[in-house]
Amino acid sequence: MSMTSVPSTITRFSMPPEVTKQNREVVLSEEIGRARMLTLNRPNHLNYISGKVAWMLGQYFEKYEKDDNAEFVILKGAGRTFSAGGDLKILYHGRNTRDSCLDDVYRVYWLCYHIHTYKKPHIALVHGMSVGGGASLMVPMKFSVVTEKAFCSTPETSLGFHPDCGFSYMLSRLPGRLGEFLGLTGVTLKGKEIVAAGLATHFVPSQKLFQLEKRLLSINNGDEDAIRSVINEFSTNVHIDERSILNKLSIINDCFSGESMEEIMDSFEAKADKKGNDWIVPVLKNLKKASPTGLKITLRSIREGRTQTLSECLRREFRITVNTLRSILSDDFYEGIRATIIDKDKSPKWNPSTLDKVYDEQLDLIFKPFEEHNLELQIPIQEDVCRWGGKYENSSYCLRTN
Repeated sequence: MSMTSVPSTITRFSMPPEVTKQNREVVLSEEIGRARMLTLNRPNHLNYISGKVAWMLGQYFEKYEKDDNAEFVILKGAGRTFSAGGDLKILYHGRNTRDSCLDDVYRVYWLCYHIHTYKKPHIALVHGMSVGGGASLMVPMKFSVVTEKAFCSTPETSLGFHPDCGFSYMLSRLPGRLGEFLGLTGVTLKGKEIVAAGLATHFVPSQKLFQLEKRLLSINNGDEDAIRSVINEFSTNVHIDERSILNKLSIINDCFSGESMEEIMDSFEAKADKKGNDWIVPVLKNLKKASPTGLKITLRSIREGRTQTLSECLRREFRITVNTLRSILSDDFYEGIRATIIDKDKSPKWNPSTLDKVYDEQLDLIFKPFEEHNLELQIPIQEDVCRWGGKYENSSYCLRTN
C-alpha cells in the first residue's frame, strides 16, 4: 500500500441566504491528498445538525463524489462529541409557525439518502455521543469506527417522536427484534456494543484514534481493502461484557415480537418479575415514561421498514416528521422537547396519556402519502437516475414560499 503526504486545502461554499445564519463555519472541510476530511464544528452545541450543517454536508458530499481527485471521505466531530442529532430548540421555537423548519428537515433527509448510497468509501470516526440523527451520520458509512467513549442511542420516543433519518430502515435490519427494542426503549449502547449490534464496523481504542486518522489521510487511493487494512491495524476484537443488553436477545426477541405495543409492554413486564431479569426494571420504567403516541408510531414505522426500500423508508419518515411538526395527531413532540430541553422538569404531559387511547386510524393520518406527490421527499427511486436532484431549493416546498 502506497502512502503519501500532501498539503491540505480548505474549501468553502457560498451559501443561500436562508442557511447563512452565523459566521462560524459549522462544517470544516480539508482536502488532503486523495482524502477529504469533514468535521462537524459545533463543539459547544454538541455538534447539533442544523439546516446549515445539513446543507453544507450535502454540498461537500456531492462535490467529492464528482471529484476524480477525491478517493474517500472521512467524517468526524470536533470536541468530545460526534453529534447529538437535530437541533431541537430550533424546532420548538418554530412550533407556532407552520412549516417554519421544513427546509431544515428536508435537507437532513435528503442528505441521509445520499450518505446511504454514496459512491465512494466514507468513514466515520466516532468518539463520544452519537445520538438520534447524529447516529444517522455514522451507521450508514462504509466504515464506522467507534472508541470506548462512544455511545449511541435512539431516544426519540422519550420526546414524543420516532427514530428517523433512515432508522426505520436500519433498525428493522438488525438481528431478531433488537431494532424494535432499541427504537422503542432508547437504550444506550457503548463502545464495543455498538459494533456487536451491527451499528458500527470497527472498535479502536481512543488512544489510537489520532494515529488511525493520520494513516488514513496518507492513503493515496480509495480501494476499500486498503482502507479496511489500515483500520484493522488499529482495531481490536469485540467481546461484550456478560451483563450487556446484547446478551439478552432471547428475552428481547420473545417480548418485542408482539403484534402491538400493548402486547410488547405486557410481555416485557411479565418477564421483569422472573429471577435474573433485574435489568428489565429500569428499561421498563423508561418505556412506561415514553410518549404513547411516539411508541406506537415507532413500532409501526420499524415494522413497515422491514419490507421497504431505503427510499420508501425515508419518504415515509419524512411524512411522519412533517405531520408531527404540524401537530396533526398530537403535540407530544413539542411537549417532550419542553420537558427535556426547555424547562427541564422531566415531566412531560402526554396527550393521549395511555396506549389504549392511540388508535390505528389516527396513525393512518400521519403515515399516508401526501395528496400532492410533489410534496413527498424528492429522492431517486433508482439510485443512478437524477442522483443529486431533488434538492430543497428545487422542491415544491421552496417554490411555493418564494
